[in-house]
Amino acid sequence: MALTLAAAQMPVQAALVWNWGYDGAGVTASGTFTTDDAPNASGYFTILNITGQRNGVVITGLQDAGTSIPGNDPFPVDNLLGETGSLLSVNGFGFAMANGTYANPFYASFLPGYLEVLSAAPFFGGSGSEDSELEVSFRASILRTTVPEPAGSGLVALALAAIAFCRRALHRRTSVSRATKAWTEAKT
Repeated sequence: MALTLAAAQMPVQAALVWNWGYDGAGVTASGTFTTDDAPNASGYFTILNITGQRNGVVITGLQDAGTSIPGNDPFPVDNLLGETGSLLSVNGFGFAMANGTYANPFYASFLPGYLEVLSAAPFFGGSGSEDSELEVSFRASILRTTVPEPAGSGLVALALAAIAFCRRALHRRTSVSRATKAWTEAKT
């Protein structure tokens, strides 16, 4: 029970939910990010999750940091998002879509501005005629702070332990009452 109480009091890390989007010639993408709650030393938040769509196609997942979207080697994403200045790093973030394509928006310091690399099958090193690299206007803003409730599982465990304790106490009380009744009846 002490372990359950300790688990219920563990510190909770909050997460930030952001609205994001970008537009360019023939492209519109938008959705939400979930990031950690504190920026790194460079002022960037780590993107943990992504939802949304690009040109009406559902985004199905975030590319792992340190890897490139298929067809865009050797340019790994870092999934970092800033609140001010250049909102994306020069590596940007990557995502997969339901139609099998991938996108990697990033800060193009040589412009300055943002670019989106779109990669479609077949995935070869370098870009093919099915791929594109477009200038985009990127925006992001914090929508809200969420606080996950890992303490909730501790509270459930605590409630189950309390129920088990009460049942055991009730069972003992019933057993003692039966034994007392049997002893009283045997005595008379």
